[in-house]
Amino acid sequence: MAELNLSPPAVPMTGKRIAVLTSGGDSAGMSGAVRAVVRQTLASGGVAYAVYEGYQGLVDGGSMIKQMRWEDVRGWLSEGGTLIGTARCKAFMERAGRLTAANNMVEKGIDALIICGGDGSLTGADKFRSEWPGLMEELVSSGKRTENEVRHHKHLNIVGLVGSIDNDLSGTDATIGCYSSLERICQSIDYIDATAFSHQRAFVIEVMGRHCGWLALMAGVSCGADFVFCPENPPSENWEEEMCGIIKKHREMGKRKTIVVVAEGAHDRQLNHISPNMVKDLLSNKVGLDTRVTTLGHVQRGGPPCAYDRMLATLQGVEAVKAVLESRPETPSPVICIVENKIVRKPLVDAIAKTKEVAANIAKKDFAAAMKGRDAEFEEFLEAFNITTATDKSGMLLPPEKRMRVGIIHVGAPAGGMNAATSAAVAYCLTKGHTPVALYNGFPGLCRHHGDKPLGSVRVLDWLDAETWASRGGSEIGTNRGLPAEDMEKTAECFELYNIEALFVVGGFEAFTAVSQLRRGRQQHEAFKIPMVVLPATVSNNVPGTEYSIGSDTCLNALITYCDAIKQSASASPRRVFVVETQGGASGYIATIAGLAIGAVAVYTPEEGIHLNMLVEDIKFLKESFASDAGHSRSGKIILRNEKASKVYTTELIANIIKEEAGGRFDSRFAVPGHVQQGGTPSPMDRVRAVRFGVKSLQYLEKFIGKSKQEIADDPMSASVIGIRGARVKFSSMEMIEREETDWKDRRPKEEFWMSLIDVVDTLSGRPKTCRTPMPGSPAVSPEVMNGARKANGMSSS
Repeated sequence: MAELNLSPPAVPMTGKRIAVLTSGGDSAGMSGAVRAVVRQTLASGGVAYAVYEGYQGLVDGGSMIKQMRWEDVRGWLSEGGTLIGTARCKAFMERAGRLTAANNMVEKGIDALIICGGDGSLTGADKFRSEWPGLMEELVSSGKRTENEVRHHKHLNIVGLVGSIDNDLSGTDATIGCYSSLERICQSIDYIDATAFSHQRAFVIEVMGRHCGWLALMAGVSCGADFVFCPENPPSENWEEEMCGIIKKHREMGKRKTIVVVAEGAHDRQLNHISPNMVKDLLSNKVGLDTRVTTLGHVQRGGPPCAYDRMLATLQGVEAVKAVLESRPETPSPVICIVENKIVRKPLVDAIAKTKEVAANIAKKDFAAAMKGRDAEFEEFLEAFNITTATDKSGMLLPPEKRMRVGIIHVGAPAGGMNAATSAAVAYCLTKGHTPVALYNGFPGLCRHHGDKPLGSVRVLDWLDAETWASRGGSEIGTNRGLPAEDMEKTAECFELYNIEALFVVGGFEAFTAVSQLRRGRQQHEAFKIPMVVLPATVSNNVPGTEYSIGSDTCLNALITYCDAIKQSASASPRRVFVVETQGGASGYIATIAGLAIGAVAVYTPEEGIHLNMLVEDIKFLKESFASDAGHSRSGKIILRNEKASKVYTTELIANIIKEEAGGRFDSRFAVPGHVQQGGTPSPMDRVRAVRFGVKSLQYLEKFIGKSKQEIADDPMSASVIGIRGARVKFSSMEMIEREETDWKDRRPKEEFWMSLIDVVDTLSGRPKTCRTPMPGSPAVSPEVMNGARKANGMSSS
């Protein structure tokens, strides 16, 4: 029998041997992160390993450290939890265990480790790296390894990915799994909301979060809770009276239900635990409410990841591999974070230290310092929640001369989160003493129906009108694509008649265009010399001045749910591809991000168009892919085509061309989800960002209080759009964006930040670069030729 060779494999000259493991509590999206690491490693010329059962697998070695092939991670994006397992490992906490783990890594030739877990898991990883040179020396001195065997392993590269439903790592806005968990919580509260309303009951909801109140706070903001308990910011010393007072006042104002959200680590300012049952007893005995307690428990961890977590896991997994490839021995171990909309690397040690500092400050009762340890977004959400639920407004009201009549209008197609933004704006206005004036059914509604009796389209809203809107889809005040330019005289007349002193516009490209028209109309109409803000809200995410629009996340969640069902249908047959048509107008954002989130074979966008060689090469790629799996992998394949990617190559035509060219070796179908993509209930991300941006927009409008009409007209920032740009939320001048950043013809920004992500979709699907390269000198295909192709496939030419 041949002697077993235990020497480490030769390290490839051009590639790294990278292992990935998941550790600590599971979270939705971990499996997607593993998929991204494995495929990006293979695409970069490296060798990929998965360590099963966390650090325990690293210590056990052998079959627990498995070399991964491309097909091994197919279909993992939509799976909840972690498919390579996670386990607590006492052995790794001891040096002897880490020595064994190091030996197992050398045996496999692994020289880099990517860990997806919480702060405890990442702390262990960094300790492992710091000890690595000493561990190598010990392996040699003990005779377990020779100098030659460890010479390629003098340094260990460590990269951290944060997988945690609590979103408790300092320095990042989101951790892998947190928004999926928030989605489960909000869905549960939405269901509870209905029965609470029916019986006029109070519900106390306990959510996870020992040292971090992110889930509790975001659930409170998303679902319109009356009171929230967070560990970082305990309630006041007399919190019992404060909470009962707020809830009594809400009931007196006409509210039929009460929701209180309690983080599991909630306590008072003396660190005495506040349990859900304590809150229940207070509401029952002091307020006289029929009160129930619901503890959501591990429901918060389960289920498939939402669109955002799939995208985040994918992009961070890809970035982690890049960080490994670019690292040097002296490079500090990074953790991959996201700040607003930008993937960034931060020193792992610093991020963990700041995270632990939050818990230490809580233990010291230094709650101000604990809040500073969270990101600025957390504090803004807390401020927004406090303002929009405040009942004692005496300390917040502005003097009468600083109060405004704020017009609130929706323009364009409906989008998830429009109502949440409006509800927050109304609550803010009332807290500050402003008058919120809803302009129903857009500009046509304003002009045509403002004087209708008994109820016109211009209505002053009170708190109860908008209190339940946060979780509702569509537009409660109605929306319309009509623009003010259709009747500028009448629009100006209505502004003057109803004394509109500031304008808050929620909508998509039509809303952007409307404010552009009003801004330019200031020369003719004094009524338009008021501050105006556009809050982008559209499923297409095509508004210049921002990288994120309210409603786009809801659209993506609806689309991936649809595509997951399609994939399941496709997997019933060994070989089937679906061509799915997405919305988005002339912007390919939805198709591209959905492509990342479902693992699409290819995405077709208006920006790149569709050419004949693209279809030829993609069909060739599909043939090779189906031939290589020989029908063993029953995961369906999906191509996403934006509705305006081509006037000639329609979704149905592409599906029929693929079917014809497949020659019976595989099948092809098409699917058009249509307005399903506009979603029903808004996603938690769209709700919380709508509230945050709504409050910030009103605060921005307040900056122009006291200025004359001409001073406002002369200030280019008096007509602005709020948006996320890179790692910042900022207001940008409409005048500048119109002039420099807007593609008016195609109704989208000139520069679209997500375009480079098409390369990531292609890399992780294995799609060759030749698929997007037009054949040199190839003639354009005329519509006449394509009509012939349609008829050949049994389709009409229309």
